[in-house]
Amino acid sequence: MQRWRCTICQYEYDPAAGDPENGVPPGTPFEDLPDGWVCPICGAGKELFEPA
Repeated sequence: MQRWRCTICQYEYDPAAGDPENGVPPGTPFEDLPDGWVCPICGAGKELFEPA
């Protein structure tokens, strides 16, 4: 699965790991993240991510 990188802080969202601390289970593709999901490091919205 494709990783995505925050263009603000460089955090990488890894679909295999998900973001369990924020309610996103492992195996969740970036496209399926909830609309309100934001970067767990800097709070940037999904629109500020790009393929890593």
